[in-house]
Amino acid sequence: MNRPALLLVLPLLLVAGCAATDAGPAGGPRSPTRGAEAFDQRAAQIAEAWRPGPDWRTGYVPLEGPTVLTGDPSFTPETEAAFRAGWYREQVGIPPTRVGGEIQFPDGRLTLPLVSAAEAYRQLDQGDPLPCPGRPKQPGRPTPGGPTVEPGPDGWTTSSTQTACLPLTVTGVTFGAVPVRTSRGVAQVPAWLFTIKELSTPVVRLAVAPTAVTPVPEPTAPARPLPDGLVAAQDLAAVDGARLTVRLGVGACDTGITPLVWERPDVVVVGGGVTRATGECIALLKLEPVTVTLAAPLGSRPVLDVFTGAPLSTAPR
Repeated sequence: MNRPALLLVLPLLLVAGCAATDAGPAGGPRSPTRGAEAFDQRAAQIAEAWRPGPDWRTGYVPLEGPTVLTGDPSFTPETEAAFRAGWYREQVGIPPTRVGGEIQFPDGRLTLPLVSAAEAYRQLDQGDPLPCPGRPKQPGRPTPGGPTVEPGPDGWTTSSTQTACLPLTVTGVTFGAVPVRTSRGVAQVPAWLFTIKELSTPVVRLAVAPTAVTPVPEPTAPARPLPDGLVAAQDLAAVDGARLTVRLGVGACDTGITPLVWERPDVVVVGGGVTRATGECIALLKLEPVTVTLAAPLGSRPVLDVFTGAPLSTAPR
C-alpha cells in the first residue's frame, strides 16, 4: 500500500534511527506529551472507522511481504543490495511441480492454491545487477581492459577483498512453512526456501498463489492532516507479546520523539509526538524506531497508523 502523499514530498532517502524508547503501559499514566490529546482524539476516530470485511477473519490477509528471512543472513553491503534488488542466479534445477498445502492459523486451518518452486523463483528473481565500472564480472577475475585497483578516499588503492557485482546464487530449494503475521495472528504459511551460497540463512518466498491472497482493506482516515507535533507510523519492526517496536517517520531536526499508543480489545493505533525545529532544517525523512508496551499482548489485533488509518505491515526481515 502506498504511503501517504504528505510524507512523499520529502526526499526518498531514508535514514534509520538508532534509539528506541518505551511509552509505558497503554492506558496508564502518561507523561505530558505534545499532541497527546490530539492523538487520542484522532486515534479514537481511526479505531471507530475500522470496518474490515469478513475475509479479515476468514481468509488469508498477510501483513508482511511475500519474501522473508527467518534468521540473520550475515549480509555484506553487496549481498544486501542484491537481496533488496532481487538479483539471483540458479545453479540447481528448480522443480515446476505444484504441491498442495494449507495455512495453519491460531484459530483454524485454510487450504489454498500454491505456486510451484519454479513460479516462486520467477517471482523472486527481478533481473541482473547493473554493470559496475572497474569491477570484475567474476570474483577474482579483473575486467578485461579495466582497472585492477579501486578508488579510495585518498585516491586509487588496491582492494583484494572487494567482491564482484554478482547476484545471489541459489544452490538448493526445499518446501516448508514459516511464521507470517496475518490478520488472524501469526500463521504457519507454506513457503519455498531457497538456499543461497552467499547467505547464512535461506531466502524464503511464500508459496500461496497471488490469486488466493486477500489484500489489506483500504483505510478510512479523517480527511484533515495530522496536527502539528504528531507524526505517522511507517511500519512494525518487531512484535514481542505486548511490546511493539514501531518505526515513526520524523523530520531530520525533530526532537523529543515520543511514541504514542491507543488501544482497545479489538484494535491498536500508534503514532508519535515530536518537537519541531524552529530554524532551517534539511527536508529529510528519518525512520525512528520506538517501543510501546500494550496493556495486553497484541494477539491478532491490527495495528493502525494514526495518519492513514491503514494497518501496519511488518518491515522486511
